Amino acid sequence: MTSAGSASIHASAVLAGNRAVLIRGPSGSGKSRLAFDRALAGGYLPPTTLIGDDRVRLTVNGGTLTVRGVAELAGKIEIRGLGIRSVNYAADGPIGLVVDLNAADAARLPPPESLKTTLEGLELPRIPVGADFNALPLVLAFLTTT
Repeated sequence: MTSAGSASIHASAVLAGNRAVLIRGPSGSGKSRLAFDRALAGGYLPPTTLIGDDRVRLTVNGGTLTVRGVAELAGKIEIRGLGIRSVNYAADGPIGLVVDLNAADAARLPPPESLKTTLEGLELPRIPVGADFNALPLVLAFLTTT
């Protein structure tokens, strides 16, 4: 897939340090909330910047899957209860983690195969998050533990 031919997908993404976190899920599942919460988490974690909210593009470059925001929504994020707001943003980033919200295969002790996904032919780490479960602690744990 090339950037010229990349289709947008329904997802959000943030850049955490030098790796992007792609956040997928149905409408209303909390993609924007997780993106904004991660940006606010701060602390000893890498700084986090929005790449895109609601629509992003995926491209493969040299064996790396990159996520890029769509131009029409650059620097915009929906904050439930406030509407569409402007924030600092990054143009793109290499995906290092995929978070699937409202995942049917979420489990207390997930089998190893559910902690991986394949996008555009590349295997990536994945966190399946169940409905009504706060995804932020799982993302923070992934970024800070082995």
